[in-house]
Amino acid sequence: MTSSTTDHLAIGRRVIRREAEALTMLAETLGPSFTEAVSLILRATGRVVVSGMGKSGHIARKITATLASTGTPAQFVHPAEASHGDLGMVTQNDVLLVLSNSGETPELADIVAHSRRFSIPLIGVAGREGSTLLREADVAILLPPAPEACDSGIVPTTSTTMTLALGDAIAIALMEHRAFSPDQFRIFHPGGKLGARLLHVRDLMHDNAPLVGEATPMSEALLTITRAGFGVVGVTDAKGHLLGIVTDGDLRRHMDGLLSLTAGQVMTRAPRTIAPDALAVEALALMNEKKITCLLVTTDDTRVTGVLHIHDCLRAGVA
Repeated sequence: MTSSTTDHLAIGRRVIRREAEALTMLAETLGPSFTEAVSLILRATGRVVVSGMGKSGHIARKITATLASTGTPAQFVHPAEASHGDLGMVTQNDVLLVLSNSGETPELADIVAHSRRFSIPLIGVAGREGSTLLREADVAILLPPAPEACDSGIVPTTSTTMTLALGDAIAIALMEHRAFSPDQFRIFHPGGKLGARLLHVRDLMHDNAPLVGEATPMSEALLTITRAGFGVVGVTDAKGHLLGIVTDGDLRRHMDGLLSLTAGQVMTRAPRTIAPDALAVEALALMNEKKITCLLVTTDDTRVTGVLHIHDCLRAGVA
C-alpha cells in the first residue's frame, strides 16, 4: 500500500469519525424544541413545507421525501422560486420547516417574511445561535457546534449530515406517533424491492384454484391438473373444506394403477397452506423451505380461496 493510498484511507476514516461524533453531539443536545417541532406538525391540518438553499436545499428535498413516504404530507419549495410566485404553495394550514446552517441565507428572507405575515408556523433549523432564522422561528432547533469534516471548515459536510439526521428523527417520531404500518408504507411504495416485499398473498394469488372432490377418479383429476397449469390439485370434502393435495410426487408414488384410484386415495393429507393476509415473502420462504412450487390459500375454516405459485412471487420481485 502506497503512502498516498494510506493518506486517502486516513482522511476517509477521519471524515466519517468526525461526522459520527457530530451525530452523537446532536443526539445529546436534542431537547424540548424537538418535541415542540413534532407537536407543531401533528397539530397542522396541511402539509410540511420544507425549504433550504444550496446544500441545505438538497437535504430539504430528502427530508420532504422521507416525510411524505411515512405518512406526513410534505412538499419542497425552493426559496428562490418562492420569491417568484411559489409562495402561493404555502397556506396557513401548513407548517414551514426551513433549513440554513448560518441562519442568515438571504434567499430565505421572503419565505420567512411570508410565514410571519400570514401567521404560518415556522420551524427553523440552523447552526448559529441568535441568527435571524432562529429568532423569527416559532420553534428554533439549534445544531451543536460540531466542526465540518474538512480541516478548512468551509465545506458543508458535518452540518448537512446533522440536518439530514434531524429530519429523519422528526419523520420517524411522527411515523411512530401515528402508528404508521407496513401496509400504509406499501401504499406509498408500490414499486421497487421494498414494495414487493410488503405485498400480501391475496395480491398475487389466483382465485380459481384447481379443486376436486375426494371421490373424483384420478383420470378426471389429471385433466383438472392439466387445465389449471399449476401442477397440483386440491382435494376437498363435500362441504368444501380442504382435505389434501395431489402433486407430481403423489402421481409418481401411485404410478401403478393410478387411473383406478380416486383423488382421495392419492392425495397428501393436511398439506402446507398459506393465509391470504400473509406476506408474500412468507409464502416464498415456506415454498423454498419445503421445496414446493405451489401453496393453496385457505381461510381459517380450511376453505380454499386461491392458489399461489412460486413464479407469481418471482415475477412480482418478492425474492
